[in-house]
Amino acid sequence: MGSFSFLLVLVSLTAAFCLETSNRHENPTMPFQSFTTPPTEAKSRFAMLDDVRLLANGLLQLGQSLREFVHKTKAQINDIFQKLNIFDRSFYQLSVVTSEIKEEEEELKKTTNYLKANNEEIRNLSLEINLKINGIIQERTQLQSKVGTLEETLKGMSQTMIPADQLSEITKLKGVIETQEKTITDLLKAVKEQHDQLDYQNVKIKNLEEKFSFDTFQDTVDKSVDSDPVGLDMFEYLTQNSTVSETNDFPADCSELFEKGETNSGIYIIKPNQSEPFNVYCEMDQDGGSTVIQRRVDGAVDFDQPWEKYENGFGVIEKDFWLGLKKIHSLTKQKLYILRIDLEDWKDEKHWSEYRFSIENASKDYVLRAHQYSGDLPDSMVNITGTAFSTKDRNNKNHRNSDCTRNDTGGWWFYACGESSLNGRYMWLRTKGRSARRRGIHWKPGPGFPSMTLRMTKITIRPAPTAMTAA
Repeated sequence: MGSFSFLLVLVSLTAAFCLETSNRHENPTMPFQSFTTPPTEAKSRFAMLDDVRLLANGLLQLGQSLREFVHKTKAQINDIFQKLNIFDRSFYQLSVVTSEIKEEEEELKKTTNYLKANNEEIRNLSLEINLKINGIIQERTQLQSKVGTLEETLKGMSQTMIPADQLSEITKLKGVIETQEKTITDLLKAVKEQHDQLDYQNVKIKNLEEKFSFDTFQDTVDKSVDSDPVGLDMFEYLTQNSTVSETNDFPADCSELFEKGETNSGIYIIKPNQSEPFNVYCEMDQDGGSTVIQRRVDGAVDFDQPWEKYENGFGVIEKDFWLGLKKIHSLTKQKLYILRIDLEDWKDEKHWSEYRFSIENASKDYVLRAHQYSGDLPDSMVNITGTAFSTKDRNNKNHRNSDCTRNDTGGWWFYACGESSLNGRYMWLRTKGRSARRRGIHWKPGPGFPSMTLRMTKITIRPAPTAMTAA
């Protein structure tokens, strides 16, 4: 406002000067001027040199001020356009995510309605099978009673002479009884397997119904990004679930599910050795089944969680989630596993890497053991192998600098002020600045290389090949 006021004053002074000069030149002489009055000295038609200089200097300052005002206005307009561009990109990304969520919500509703329609039929079939089992058991008891009576009769008859025709008839009768006994045993075994399969399907239906009873996906988008939109049920162990009858029949991991004929990716129940059963997301392809232990696809789940959350698991198991250190340890202690990391940056470039992988138990703060196996992703885990897991409320002293914990977010095997972290804060756009990248999801190939800021991460595990296990 100061420069603009100065310009107005300068323009006013220039106009007044011009008006005064014009009056000097245009004032006519009087027609009846006395002849006795001495003639006056003629006035100059040109402005004084000082006046000209003053006017020129004023015009020069006016031009400079106008040029500065124009440059400043252009800079402000460019800044506004940049902010509008960023807002448009963010709004477009949010629109795409909202559209995908709506489509998935509709698919989930259709699946749930279909399962509810068939759930009653499955229950009726299970009751009918139970009635048949009870009838078979009763018939078996009666047959055993008759066989016992026949054996006693045979013992009495063995004390006397038995005709040959009666002995042949008795032998045939024993063969018939043994054949019926074997048939009944096979039938009971088949019925039990079918009953277990029905129980397993009922567990899957119940899990889907419980999942659908939570907040809808649209409500999740409307909530704050920093909130946790999912209940804890999907990450709890299933020991208290009354529908789980034979826990020993569950597979040890997703690869065992694939071997049993499951080819569709989705949520399944597994039971590693010396562990209670729990839910996992299995990713199936033509090479086998992999167990997903971490995934980041959008910012709907806050990964800046305390130690207890990282130990037990959290998130949306179909989208963004962390399976839990306890469950990961129970998987890796039963056999040798290959850990695969898939990353995608903001340039839509995809990378992957595989490691021989295991972690220690809770008493050792889940120390990581990882050795690169294959892949096109620069190795960033060579420095963190042998380090303990840390969170914002539990720093296990992996850092050379004690200030590192204030810069990192989420839980990870931190080392040397966050050279890599796949559980950092989700950044919607590519970040600028070292400190901002360190707080977000990033992967640093090594010393002297810039960190990669990421839009998608996925960590899966599968059993190592037999040749590697033997080696």
